[in-house]
Formats: sequence, structure tokens, C-alpha cells
Amino acid sequence: MLSFETALATIHQRLLESQPGPPSEVLPLDCAHRRVLAEDVLADRDYPPFHRSTRDGFAVRSVDLAALPATLTCQGEIRAGEPFTGSIGPGECIAIMTGAPLPAGADAVVMLEHVRAGEKAVTVERSVAPGENVVPKGSEAPSGRLVLQRGRPLGAGEIGLLASVGKAQVRVFLPPQVAILPTGDEVVPLDHQPEWFQVRNSNALALAAQVADAGGAPHQLPIAPDTKDSLRHLIEEGLKSDLLILSGGVSKGKYDYVRQVLKELAAEIYVQDVAIRPGKPLVFGRAKKKFFFGLPGNPVSTYVTFELFVRPAIACLAGAEFEPPTFLRARLAEPYQQKIGLTAFLPARVDARGGDPFVSPVGWQGSGDLVGVATANCFLVIHPGQTELAAGGWVDVLPKRQ
Repeated sequence: MLSFETALATIHQRLLESQPGPPSEVLPLDCAHRRVLAEDVLADRDYPPFHRSTRDGFAVRSVDLAALPATLTCQGEIRAGEPFTGSIGPGECIAIMTGAPLPAGADAVVMLEHVRAGEKAVTVERSVAPGENVVPKGSEAPSGRLVLQRGRPLGAGEIGLLASVGKAQVRVFLPPQVAILPTGDEVVPLDHQPEWFQVRNSNALALAAQVADAGGAPHQLPIAPDTKDSLRHLIEEGLKSDLLILSGGVSKGKYDYVRQVLKELAAEIYVQDVAIRPGKPLVFGRAKKKFFFGLPGNPVSTYVTFELFVRPAIACLAGAEFEPPTFLRARLAEPYQQKIGLTAFLPARVDARGGDPFVSPVGWQGSGDLVGVATANCFLVIHPGQTELAAGGWVDVLPKRQ
């Protein structure tokens, strides 16, 4: 059984060794959200393209404010989006708005709060240093500089930056096609009324949402019954996609056939069982030149193992970097003990108390309890060596994606 860290490193290494890189396409910028950039993007001009005021106030020559108060003659006004064709001389200033270009001759901006303005005379009561309240031309990015690198996922901020540098169309990688295969005779479709001994197919819907959020294109396969022939047919169908995610059937029960079928398909198994809770019976490997994950069938185990292992793998298959889960820090609200020797991921909530984040486990009934997980906003991470944790101590937390 592998440690959490070793399993993650193994998955990363196998993807690096075997992934040739996805194909790409050119899309209009407004269609590229959540895709991964397939080209380097350079600044098409200086940013900002002029010395830009960061405050409403008066553009001045800083040397004119050596003695205070200083009375200057106002030569007009500059609004954002319009230039000033003249120049500021000794003893002069000009009213300027946030975002407007600094006029020639001026080297700083005095904030409105520090002046007394008349119709033409402006009395300045506070000095400014050269460059104060001004963003210099080209200081964000000079013309020709790399502003976004190939492999960058495109969120709202990146889309805004691409628009600002004039990228009306952008080359992006095609998202990986991800097949989702739920298994088990106890699982019924969402539109069926389950018997008292059955459960609805919640895992496939949750996984499809996670796949889309991670940058993949989800494809839900029919539920595989607990028979080897049917399971084999659906696994082979799923292996036509770029990645196959199986939910359930990876334990070692009498009717858990996933591992047997994968063995018959000559699958290479790289990860088999990980020392985590929930989610220990995890499988990762390759068959018919396609990667697959076998996730536990319990809903919380499925959710957690996806976030820990599958999400970074999908990002890698989509052309981005393989980014391990990011743990944040919070204070433990109450003492905690464990003796299991595993890395535990417990549904929890983080709340601010007195300026510090405090984390408390939520009440839940184990890896099948989606109701408990729905109340959580994070997972409390308990590492194997942490057998007794005191209240108030700093611990790791894994944020829960919404």
C-alpha cells in the first residue's frame, strides 16, 4: 500500500512519461474559458501604454512642492480616455482622473484629499515624490514581453488579460475526453425509483461535474452490472476515451470484478491501494494505451480521491501542469486523536475566529455520507504521524471546491 505522497508522485511520473501532448484548436476568446492555452502570448504594446494616474487629483511637477503650502495654476482637466496635448510648466498643474495619462512635464499626482482647489488656483498642502500615484509606461509589461505561457489554464483573469492584449482568437488545447463508468448491481439510474436495497447513480453525476470543472469533457457510460462480461464490454468502451474513471468494484469483495477484468485486458497497474481514509482501494494504470482510475464506490471516497489524484491528472492531460492538491493552514478548534496510521481527509468547516481560521470536523457517518459532506467547506487533513492533536494547533486543510 502506497503513501499518499508516493501515489501522487507515481501518477505524475507515469503521465509525464507517456503523454505526447493534446491536439489544439483556435477559438474565439469568448469561447476559451476553462481551456488551456496552447501558445505563448506576448504583449502587443507597452502596458500601460502611457504613464497612468492611479488617483483622482492633480498632475504636478514634484519640484514645485519643495515648500508648502504651494499654490499652482490649474491648466485644465484630463479624463480617462482622452489625451492632453499641452505640457505642464513650472508652477502649473492639471486636474487628472484615475486612469488618465500623465501630461508631459508632470512627474507625480497629488491626491484630491491633499489640496484646496479654487477656480484656477490650487493650493497643495502635501509634497509628493517623483512617480508617486503614477504607474509608469511599460511597467506592467513592455512590448514583446511574455504575458501568458503555453499550458496556462484560462480563468476569468487570464481571459481579461488576453482581451487587453488584443487576442480576439486564441489557440487552446482540446479538453481530454473522460469516460465515467459507474459499477454495481445496487446502483440504479437517477430517473428510476430505487428499491430499499438500492442507491441512485449519484457518483456519475458528481464525477461529471468534477471532470468538467477540472478541464475535461465528461462522457457518462451506462451502469455496469456485477458481471464480468458486461463490465469488460463497458471498460473497453471507456478506454476509447482519453481517460477512464471507474466508480466502485475496485475492492476485493466476491463480486468486485474490476481488478480481474483489468488484469484480463493486460492492464499495467501503477497504483493499487493508497494509505488514505476515505479512499484506500484506489487503482491507477494503463490499458490499451489509455490511462484509467478505479475509484472506490462510496460517494465521499469517490469525491476525495478525484480531488486528490484525478483532478491533477486531467489538468495534465488537458495540457496544463500537474498541480498536486494545495493544503492551507488553520487552527484546530477541538482536540483530535487517531490511531489508524493513514492520511485522513475528514469533512470539516473553517470559520474565522478572532482573525484566525479555525477548523472543526463536521458530523458525518463515514464514506457514504454525502449529507455530512454537503455541510463541509473543506477537509481536515490528518497525517499518519499525527496521533494526538491539541486544540488551537495549526493543521492542514484541503479546501472543498464548490
